[in-house]
Amino acid sequence: MAVSFAEYIKEKKVLCDGGFGTYFAALTGTEEPCEKANLERPEFVKKIHREYIQAGARFIRTNTFAANRKILSCNDEKLVEVVKAGYRLAKEVADEALKDGKEPVYVSADIGPVSGGVVETGSRETEYLTICNAFLEEGADIFVFETFSNLDEILSVIKKIKRENPHIFIITQFCVNQFGYSNAGLSAKRLLEEAGNVDEIDAVGFNCGVGPGHLFQILEKQNLDIGKFITAFPNAGYPQMIQSRLVFLDNEEYFVEKGFDIAGLHVDMLGGCCGTTPSYISKLSKKISWERSGERIPQKKTMPALKIKSRDYSFFGGKEKRLIAVELAPPLDANDEKIMDAANRLKNCNVDVLTFPDSPSGRTRVDPVLMAAKVMNETGMCVMPHICCRDKNAIAMRSQLLGAQVNGIHNFLVITGDPVPSMVRQSVKSVFNFDSVGLMKIIKDMNEETFAEEPLFYGGAINYNRRNLDVECGRLKKKTEAGATFFFTQPLFCKEDVEKVRSLKKEVPEARILCGIMPLISKRNALFMKNEMVGIHVPEDIIERYDENMTKEQGENVGIAIAKEVMELAADFADGFYFSLPFNRVNVLESILEDRVF
Repeated sequence: MAVSFAEYIKEKKVLCDGGFGTYFAALTGTEEPCEKANLERPEFVKKIHREYIQAGARFIRTNTFAANRKILSCNDEKLVEVVKAGYRLAKEVADEALKDGKEPVYVSADIGPVSGGVVETGSRETEYLTICNAFLEEGADIFVFETFSNLDEILSVIKKIKRENPHIFIITQFCVNQFGYSNAGLSAKRLLEEAGNVDEIDAVGFNCGVGPGHLFQILEKQNLDIGKFITAFPNAGYPQMIQSRLVFLDNEEYFVEKGFDIAGLHVDMLGGCCGTTPSYISKLSKKISWERSGERIPQKKTMPALKIKSRDYSFFGGKEKRLIAVELAPPLDANDEKIMDAANRLKNCNVDVLTFPDSPSGRTRVDPVLMAAKVMNETGMCVMPHICCRDKNAIAMRSQLLGAQVNGIHNFLVITGDPVPSMVRQSVKSVFNFDSVGLMKIIKDMNEETFAEEPLFYGGAINYNRRNLDVECGRLKKKTEAGATFFFTQPLFCKEDVEKVRSLKKEVPEARILCGIMPLISKRNALFMKNEMVGIHVPEDIIERYDENMTKEQGENVGIAIAKEVMELAADFADGFYFSLPFNRVNVLESILEDRVF
């Protein structure tokens, strides 16, 4: 009886297969998902597995990388059928090899990302579990989750299947570019550290995205002694467009040379991804010694947490008093006279930080970082631009954060962002490569690698209006774990709103919460906020306190009174207050704060 893979990998380094999907496409000339062949061309699928084994691979992945409902355009029943067939075919070929007297060949259940975009945890987790359970029913005991840009998408799935099946061996592989960053903006170092702290993961590494030379450069800079087996599955290289098709050119000798270098970094599992054929694997098999020769076996350890050695640049600055933050909306055009007037008046209002939203409601405004820089330079006040995930990918986000830091801006409110208005979606597309938690992880990563001496401080938003407040509590905890040090709530207008935020504060007492205050200045203003602004809850009894025939001063006085009432209700737990002033009316804030000491 063959030893388990967990025991085998302690004795030998493991040669793995290559890029099944690209090899399949090269042989067939089709662009159809190769996973469909599990049902339509089973013998051809077995032929490819057999070629990789004959080349020397002792570890093969099932032909299921893109087996998901979106790619296959199928329902759960058909998906399960494809997945199970994929495992059976690989297992049949592996069993053949064992009968032929070869060393055991291990079969892994191969799982790739089910779709792109911002993670919708519930539905995506359900699909992953459907796939995993199909494999488990076929007897799979090795799982490879590969080509992921972060751990969040699959962590709950990994924990669940390992808890219910403690004997299984789980491998997690991330996809990074030649500079060592994933599409989620996380560095190779951060990805290894996060996976290193997950007990349920047995091996971790990288696949796809880069050729062998770049992957070697990335790996040689990392601390690979993280208590896990290390894997490396680079692409053959980088494809070229030939007759409207992406083609990997023959570079077997270079791949093998760099594969030898990667093996020298004490990598435990080495194989190939896109463009690597059985010929690549055969030459790799002959180039490298797969005996361990006394090499270290990973021992379980906990990776150190992020440490920042610098002084506190946060707008809290060690202050124990309740803080006052004021939002100033950047102008819709290039005329900044009104916002600069407002900023200069706020210097005398005992305000701790000015914040600048990032094109709320998907409407173009002056860039919040540039606006914040000008206000800071001209007034000397502490500033905090909002950064949303709607309009920029990870590269642009990092560039913006670098530019902000160069200009002395250290505080940010990180939000997922409002969607683009439906009327312009045909010509303007959202990005949403990640949500606010994902962006916080990028900043946390940059604080360790780039900003250790002058770190960025960031917080998030609290949406107390969620139908299920437990979901928001979970988000609050995730943001805290991602490094958020403060939170701003949506505007509060009544005791019910305040009690919801109070309950969140009890659940996450370490969270420093500034309660949102929006002094509505007229009935028209109140109705607009109630009906047009998603996420803002304006109760009917608040609207009834306004009269359509009120003067400007009367309307402002009602808003001021309501604001003071809410502040009193929240005074026992709030760490401060976050003011959104309609039309940047500073006089309203002056009236609210008069005779008050914070």
